[in-house]
Amino acid sequence: MTSDGSDRGNGRLASMDSMESRWVYQDDEGSGNDYDDDGSGSGGGDQSPLRDSDDEDNAEQRLIRTGLRVDSFDVEALEVPGAQRNDFEDVTLGRRIILVFQTLGVVFGDVGTSPLYTFSVMFSKAPVNGNEDVLGALSLVLYTLILIPLIKYVLIVLWANDDGEGGTFALYSLICRHAKVSLLPNQLPSDARISSFRLKVPSAELERSLKIKERLEASLALKKLLLILVLAGTSMVIADGVVTPAMSVISAVDGLKIGVSWLNEDHVVMISVACLIILFSVQRYGTSKVGLVVGPALFIWFCSLGVIGIYNLLKYDTSVLRAFNPIHIYYFFKRNSTKAWYSLGGCLLCATGSEAMFADLCYFSVRSVQLTFVFLVLPCLLLGYLGQAAYLMENHADTTQAFFSSVPSGAFWPVFIIANVAALIASRAMTTATFSCIKQSTALGCFPRLKIIHTSRKFMGQIYIPVMNWFLLALTLVLVCNISSIYEIGNAYGIAELGVMMMTTVLVTLVMLLIWQINIFVVLSFAVIFLGLELTFFSSVLWSVGDGSWIILVFAVVIFLIMYIWNYGSKLKYETEVKEKMSMDVMRELGPDLGTIRAPGIGLLYNELAKGIPGIFGHFLTTLPAVHSMIIFVCIKYVPVSVVPQSERFLFRRVCSKSYHIFRCIARYGYKDVRKENHQTFEQLLIESLEKFIRREAQERSLESDSDDDSDSKEDQSFSRVLIAPNGSVYSLGVPLLAEFKDTSKFISEARPSQDGKPQPSTDIDAEQTLEKELSFLRKARESGVVYLLGHGNIRARKDSWFIKKLVINYFYAFLRKNCRRGTANLSVPHSHLIQVGMTYMV
Repeated sequence: MTSDGSDRGNGRLASMDSMESRWVYQDDEGSGNDYDDDGSGSGGGDQSPLRDSDDEDNAEQRLIRTGLRVDSFDVEALEVPGAQRNDFEDVTLGRRIILVFQTLGVVFGDVGTSPLYTFSVMFSKAPVNGNEDVLGALSLVLYTLILIPLIKYVLIVLWANDDGEGGTFALYSLICRHAKVSLLPNQLPSDARISSFRLKVPSAELERSLKIKERLEASLALKKLLLILVLAGTSMVIADGVVTPAMSVISAVDGLKIGVSWLNEDHVVMISVACLIILFSVQRYGTSKVGLVVGPALFIWFCSLGVIGIYNLLKYDTSVLRAFNPIHIYYFFKRNSTKAWYSLGGCLLCATGSEAMFADLCYFSVRSVQLTFVFLVLPCLLLGYLGQAAYLMENHADTTQAFFSSVPSGAFWPVFIIANVAALIASRAMTTATFSCIKQSTALGCFPRLKIIHTSRKFMGQIYIPVMNWFLLALTLVLVCNISSIYEIGNAYGIAELGVMMMTTVLVTLVMLLIWQINIFVVLSFAVIFLGLELTFFSSVLWSVGDGSWIILVFAVVIFLIMYIWNYGSKLKYETEVKEKMSMDVMRELGPDLGTIRAPGIGLLYNELAKGIPGIFGHFLTTLPAVHSMIIFVCIKYVPVSVVPQSERFLFRRVCSKSYHIFRCIARYGYKDVRKENHQTFEQLLIESLEKFIRREAQERSLESDSDDDSDSKEDQSFSRVLIAPNGSVYSLGVPLLAEFKDTSKFISEARPSQDGKPQPSTDIDAEQTLEKELSFLRKARESGVVYLLGHGNIRARKDSWFIKKLVINYFYAFLRKNCRRGTANLSVPHSHLIQVGMTYMV
């Protein structure tokens, strides 16, 4: 019997359930039938149908324990022993230089444009009354930059990536991999054997992580709370994708008021709208293409910040360097008290884009982001803020346009142009981060399916989502047209940024406790310092929420409700399908012909069940006059890893005996995986994997029968514990008596001749004939054609359900399912190869 997989959740991979003893039913004639907890078999000879869990109390047969067996799913999971490599390993020097420019163009645009508006928003809340106010505000900005972007994100959070993938859902996936906290009950023990799973084995002296893991897995309330935190953080990221373009573009265009005196606020809004339309229109051309084009432009922007900062320092006042002494923060609050607290929302704007560094990590390597920030971005930002403060020390009245006023008059127009280009680039940074978060949440069942376009053949993480692109554009235009004030938009910006920052802090703290297993004082220091700092900032921006920034909160709540309703409905639908699955008793009563005509061909029945026979199959049997001679239950499943190698994509298991010709296939994808194959390629890969499975199954049976023949003369039975990897190699789990087999096309009897040169026993010949017969049947069925059988399972709330449940299931969730992308679109299946049957479950 298979175990629940909890040991694999905490890293104890030594006790794999593929090595556990096999339970079989034995009737009066002594024939054994495999027993499987989900009603499906792991392969086998021409025996009677495999037992379902409902048959445990059958009095006519008795349950006996045999030798160790190999689960077919586990054999498939051993296909690739190596680990998944990162896309950015072993790159050349030229490629590294290109990567730096792309990193600038995609990741750092948001934080790079913060000098355009940070001081302006701060001093709108706390007007300058003296040089000490300038020094205090500058000191706040400097230490915010050092604490949040540098220490928190660059030095700590970036290392919490999930195999190169960043963002809120990447953290959630990482936690789900180490603890069974996912609310969707489709986990399999074989998922832990994906080569990119990478579990860390807990040490004996650190039992804290094991206790946390057990507590999380045992508490449904904690699982829901964790999911709510993840959904809230993701909704804030999407809201950030709306407010970032508005803030960046308006603040850049607003500089025209310095160069052209007759411009007013309406003109700024009109020009900003035009820039935003152009920005979202070029989003479809891809991250790597646009990032490489605008990367040099942003490099010039950062260099300009540094040069202008040095110029202002030398020209006006170098004494602003005293702001590195944090005592000036105390003086700032002492002089301004409540106004200084209000200004914290503006101070936070210097750290905007910090979350984009983590969310956009899927496009670049951790090291490239860290080096670029430390050696280029941060020094230029510090110089830029120091230069603005030096200018303001002698020009207190220019705080409304602090940046553009501090630019030398001869360099105004070149700097204005490059600032607008940088603002457009900054807007792309959060838009691409939004796309990444939506793809991750869709893969993990928390967002309706949308059309996703992959814009790069080299890097599979670079995507474009047309619907969300135009949706974000529409909301950004509404925000710009209704809230044209840079100060009100800045407050909304702070709300969105702080929301996701706080969720990231909580999740990374959990990663430290559960996965990194570092010293508890380090974990508490991280949580207390950064969560306390972010809560302080958050209290400031919430105080001004009535100015108009409440719009962004409403939008975030709407996105959160969409995600939560979709996850709730999907979970309810899956649990209902598990309850309504067909019993193996019904299958056995129908017989190999399934009570109908078996027409030539292969039927791929798509369903979401990872275990059991879907109830929709019974609907097909009662609706159609004939079914195909071979049926394969295909489950497209996303596992909590970023990438599943192609060679580990498919897992197979036989359902019933060979005469039924029914199989289960689980096609596993990571949330970062690209499903580019069309239906012909998918069919070819699936059939080839099925053929390999049938051959391996025959090899396993041959080895088991050989070990049974030798059992009378051997006291030690450990030699029967063997695994046959997909490449044909035989691995002994006890005494290594068998050699490797390199050729998968050869049968086990051909690769292992008898010692005395005598012909093989007739049982081996019969096994070979049976194998060839089944492979021939598979080929003929393939030649007859492949048909996709899609069952659309819908759910409706019962009449006696609560009003809220009826409202959520019958209207909100139904509306989302009706308007999301259909499975047929994802598979690109032509209508001539498609049969669809609908089924409604009452929940």
